[in-house]
Formats: sequence, structure tokens, C-alpha cells
Amino acid sequence: MSGGRLPTALIADDEPLLRSGLARLLGLAWPALEVIAQPRNGREAVEQFELHRPDICFLDVHMPGMSGVEAARAIGRRAHLVFVTAYDQYAVQAFEQGALDYLVKPVEPARLADTVARLQERLRAAEPAAHTEALLQQLAVHIQARMKEGRPEPAAGPALRWVRASIGESLRLIPVEEIDYLRSDEKYTLVAWRGDAGRPGEALIRTPLKELVPQLDASEFAQVHRSTVVNLRAISHVTRGDNETAEIHLRGRPEVLRVSRSYLHLFRQM
Repeated sequence: MSGGRLPTALIADDEPLLRSGLARLLGLAWPALEVIAQPRNGREAVEQFELHRPDICFLDVHMPGMSGVEAARAIGRRAHLVFVTAYDQYAVQAFEQGALDYLVKPVEPARLADTVARLQERLRAAEPAAHTEALLQQLAVHIQARMKEGRPEPAAGPALRWVRASIGESLRLIPVEEIDYLRSDEKYTLVAWRGDAGRPGEALIRTPLKELVPQLDASEFAQVHRSTVVNLRAISHVTRGDNETAEIHLRGRPEVLRVSRSYLHLFRQM
């Protein structure tokens, strides 16, 4: 990066919400960083890199066609690389043992802040990008082996395990399996969960519902309204309403959740 020029970055991910989410987090953690391209796969990442020559490339490890690791090998030492991964512990350990930076999905702001600090220091020191070709080769082989075994890495990251919520003076980690439903509430998301001894509890978190939905297990949670997601195991019964709508009644809760026409097909078989 030449003196006086603002740093630039590229974000490559085949999930639009994850691309935009990372760009938003980077905007908060590093306002001076300009995201100049958001390619959808590894091949586009290499093409956009050759076109714009960004200082930093954030690459999703598993993308259709050319993987993020293969794209990294094509880019080489011409940019600082950060891998964004939903990988298993094997790959995370491989990253930790090498001179490569990585972020695990879902990206935590505190972890991103650490990565930003390291990148800023490398740019200030004008250090060349340090990439280990042997490690990249190892990860590429690992991806190919997983694909041949029929076990591709999940593109959208691991399922959310818990939600952090401030309740009074304390921070509570709410296990996802205890959540009955999530509802968008202006700038916040209402989390309704089954608390101690099965008692209903509620909390507001700052994470928007649209960012939580891709992280939820689709076999356990269903979006029933543009502002509501419900845990299927929390449903007692569903009643049909007028004008192609329905209402969801929950076990042990007085709330009734409205199913909009767009999501009524989920309950056609009832």
C-alpha cells in the first residue's frame, strides 16, 4: 500500500448475507478500509483481484468451483489473506499452526478486531504477505478429500449454538435449543426462551433477525413471518385463519404467533 492511500479489501463468499455482514462489521472495526469488490466464488475472486489489486483478501474457504484456498494460491504473496471458515477443528488447527489469519463463522466482532489490528500493523510495517504454500496445499487436499467422501463443508457456517443476551446486570448465554421463537423488534431481536425450570423468559439482543436466520438449523427452526422465526419443537398446534393465514400456539406460552401468507405452505399438511 503506497503512502497516503487508503487500504482496500476484497470479500469473497458465495453467501450474499455473509458477504454483506462481514462488510458491515469491517466498516465498524476499520472505517478507513474500503471494500472494493465482493465476488461470489474463487474464480471471481482471482479475476477481481487482478482488476483491483486490493491490499487484503477475505476468502471463504469453501466456495463452488474454485475454493478459497485455490484462489489464495493464485493470488500468492501479492495480498494479505484472511480465510473465513466454517471448517472443522482439523482445519482450524492447521490455520493456527501456519502463518495464515482466519475467522470462524459466525464472525465475532472481538475476533475481527484482533485480525484488523494485525493487518493494520503489517500494512504500517510494509511487511510482505506471509503465506505458507505447503499449508495451502495441505488445505486444498483436505477440501478435495472431504468432497470425494460426500461430506462437503457447510457453506453457511456451523449452526448457532447459543445467543448472548444482556439481562439486567448479567450476560446470559441462551442455548439455541431453549429458544421458543425470535421476533424482530425495530433495531433489536426479541429472544423468547425456556429459562430455569422451564419458565418462559425474554431478552432483547442487538443482532438483527436477518443475520440470525442463516445460522439456525433449518430442520429445527422455521421462518413463519418476515419478522418471526419459531422453534418447531415449541409448537403446540396451528390453527387456520381467514385470508390464507394461520396462527401458531406454543407449548406453555400464552403468545400466539401469526403465520403470514408467504409462509403458510409450511403448514399445508396439517
